[in-house]
Amino acid sequence: MAVLALDIGATKFAAGVVGPGSEVHEVRRVDVPEAGVWEACRGLLLAVAGPEPVGAVGIGAAGPVDARTGVTGPLNIPEWKAGFPVVAAVRELFPDATIRFAIDGACLALAEHRLGALRGVPDALAMTVSSGIGGGIVAGGKVLLGRTGNAGHVGHIVVPGWDTPCGCGGRGCVEAVASGMSSVRWAREQGWSGGTGIQLAADARAGDEIAVAALHRAGTALGAAIASAAALLDVDRVVIGGGFAQSGAPLWDPLRAAVDAHAGLKFLHGLRVELSAITQGATLAGAGVLATERTADEPA
Repeated sequence: MAVLALDIGATKFAAGVVGPGSEVHEVRRVDVPEAGVWEACRGLLLAVAGPEPVGAVGIGAAGPVDARTGVTGPLNIPEWKAGFPVVAAVRELFPDATIRFAIDGACLALAEHRLGALRGVPDALAMTVSSGIGGGIVAGGKVLLGRTGNAGHVGHIVVPGWDTPCGCGGRGCVEAVASGMSSVRWAREQGWSGGTGIQLAADARAGDEIAVAALHRAGTALGAAIASAAALLDVDRVVIGGGFAQSGAPLWDPLRAAVDAHAGLKFLHGLRVELSAITQGATLAGAGVLATERTADEPA
C-alpha cells in the first residue's frame, strides 16, 4: 500500500510518495487557491496516490493547529483560518489509512533530526523562514509537540523595536517583520517595485538600497528572536530552512550580527546558526518520516 506525505503551506500544497527509508519522491505541488482550498488539496492527494490503495498519510500543516482534533487553521489561508478538520477530510478520502498529523515546525524538526543537520544532536531548534516563520524543538532527542501541538511556534516571538501588526492579532511578532511575505510588503511600501521574496533577495544581492534595507531589517529581527529562543530552550544549535532563508549574505550577515549582540549569556557562547541542507522541502520530508514512524499510542 502507498504511503503519502502532505505539506500544507501558506501558499502551496506539496505531496509525494514515501519510500522505505522515509524519503519522499514523485512530489507534486499546487498553489493554494483563494477558494475551494480542500478541493485543490484533495485533487493533489488523489493525483499522487494514483490507483494504489493508501496505507498511511503523514500531514505537516501550517498552524496554529489542534493536534488533538486534527484541525489546522493557517493564518495565511483565509478559507481555513477559523479551522479546517484536515485529518477527518483525509481519512474520508483514504478510509483504510493511518493518518498522522503535526504542525509544520514539528515536521521540520523531525526531518532535520532524522535526516539532516541535527542527526545526533539532542537539543536544538529547527526553523523555517519562508512565506511565514515556523519552528520545531528537539529536546532530549525528541521532537516536542506541546499541549495542543503548537510547540516551537517561534514566528510569534515578539522582537524589540517593531510594532508591526501580525496576522495572529498581536503586534511585533518576528513573522510580521521578517518573513518573506512581510519583507516584500515592507519593501513595496518603501517604493520597491518587485513582487516576490526571490526577487527581493536578488535585488539585495545586486545592491538595491530598499531591498538591502528590507533584508537587513528581516535578518536583525530573526537574530534577536533566535537569541531569545536559544536562551529559553538552552540550545546551541539552530538550523534554518525555507525559501526566504536562501537569500544569502544580505539576510545572514545582519542575522548573525544580531545573534552575537543578543546571545550574551555564557551558556550561549558558541551558539551555531546554520542553513538547512534539506533543499526539497523539510516539512514534506518530516511528514514522510511522520507517516512511517509508529507512535507510542498506536497498536504494534
